[in-house]
Amino acid sequence: MRDLREFFKQDRLAALLGIELVDYAPGSATVRMTVREQHYNGVSIVHGGALFTLADFAFAVASNSHGTVAVAINANISFIRAVTQGTLTARAEEVSRGNRLATYLVRITDEQDAVVAQFQGTVFRKGDPLPE
Repeated sequence: MRDLREFFKQDRLAALLGIELVDYAPGSATVRMTVREQHYNGVSIVHGGALFTLADFAFAVASNSHGTVAVAINANISFIRAVTQGTLTARAEEVSRGNRLATYLVRITDEQDAVVAQFQGTVFRKGDPLPE
């Protein structure tokens, strides 16, 4: 199977936001982002879009970790706690996986392991191998 670390280096938005792939296994992934000024919204807390992107990146890695292309067909997020600094970690876990659909839960936590946001996503599993 292809090394996902190399494959996901192509994710330009994740790179722009400073999101790092920490670890992955079939059906799961852990990613991390250190809060920087560029992540703030107009009231100087981490922008919901930055949090969504962090969770979405973990979701993408976990859902493609079986070596076949999986594309999102639905995703939602609940913001639980405002964040202004520190390092955030998103952990994605596969909840169910069928021939064509799979569902994942992602929890974003801060450095004290407090939940910042929860994300749920569903992918369509195309069945094609990940591109080289």
